[in-house]
Amino acid sequence: MEEHFFQCPYCWEEISILLDTSVTNQTYIEDCEVCCNPLEFTVKFENEQLTNFTVQQIQ
Repeated sequence: MEEHFFQCPYCWEEISILLDTSVTNQTYIEDCEVCCNPLEFTVKFENEQLTNFTVQQIQ
């Protein structure tokens, strides 16, 4: 597991999330822990190193 910090695109708060480094490609939806709006995460790891991280609002 790896902790990653990002800024919520709704409330702009800095939030941390735990990412599973053993899963190379991930896309999932999770609510912001501050404002409770839904966020779509896209995460990619190569050799357990984070190579791509995006978080988007869900329309």
